[in-house]
Order: sequence, then C-alpha cells, then structure tokens
Amino acid sequence: MSSIVRLETAHTADLGPVQLRLARELLDDVFTGEMTDEDWDHCLGGIHCLVWEGEALIGHAAVVQRQLIHDERTLRCGYVEGVVMRADRRRSGHGSTMMEQLERAIRNAYDLGALGATDDEAALYTRRGWQKWLGPTSTLTPTGTVRTPNEDGFIYVLPGSAPLDVNRSLICDWRNGEVW
Repeated sequence: MSSIVRLETAHTADLGPVQLRLARELLDDVFTGEMTDEDWDHCLGGIHCLVWEGEALIGHAAVVQRQLIHDERTLRCGYVEGVVMRADRRRSGHGSTMMEQLERAIRNAYDLGALGATDDEAALYTRRGWQKWLGPTSTLTPTGTVRTPNEDGFIYVLPGSAPLDVNRSLICDWRNGEVW
C-alpha cells in the first residue's frame, strides 16, 4: 500500500459533488454495469462511509432510513446500501471497518438494521451478528402488499430494540427500482 488509508463518515448532504461522483463511479466499476440510477438513488439521504487510500476511493457503504413492517408494527430501519470495496483491496478489513460505523448508527438511531446480500457476501454480515430472515418478504406498494419471493433468503437483519421473529413475515416500504 502506497498511501495511508483513512475512513470518512458523512451524511449525503455533507459530501461534495466530487466525493459523490467518485462513490458512484466505484459502485459502477464494482457492479460492472448492474448499478442503475435507482440503485444509486437508494444510497442517498443517509450516512456514507468512504474508505480512501490517498486520493483514491477504495470503499463505500451507506445506511438510509426505511420503514419495515413486522408483526403489525412499523419499525424504523437503518437499511444498508451500496457496500463495495475495490477488488484489489478486498479481505483487508476495510469492509468490517465500514460496517462497524454503520452498525453504530443503526444501534443508536433505529429499531433494527436490514440489508440484502448474496450468499457470497453473507459471511461478512453473519460474522458481525446479522441474521438471515427466514420468513416471507413482501413490499407495501401503492396498490397494497405484494410478496417478493425472489428476495426470500437474501434479506439479513441486525436486531436492535424491536423484538423480531425471523420466521415471520417482513414487509418493506415501497420505492422505485429494487424494493429490497
């Protein structure tokens, strides 16, 4: 490593256009064409963790506020979005450092945390205490509740102050693009 690595944590409103552009470019590079404008929009409006190596952005993660419904209760959720690390810097502990910052915000400001993860990504989260949601998932659309069976088994939660039964249903608020 040629430069000192530093972590920056800031709200979207406190990041400048260059920082936001570099974050979007990193997400585009890592997700190789799968990152949509709606996906990027989902990352905005909350707290970002940025990992810098000199002037190069090598990692990004964000937590935004959402509402989830569980057991007929509306819960304030810190939803994790846009977790990426440049390929040549993975397995260096930076992902855990970013998650530590986001989890602190989740524990102090939300009823629970949630995120979507593939099987390859899940190990990072389960090691940190995140639990796979085993019950059915749905979304509350403008026309009513709609099941999201393709998301079943890919949602993870970080328990907080709200009692959870991971075998029961979990409903997310509506948003454009990928609802989970």
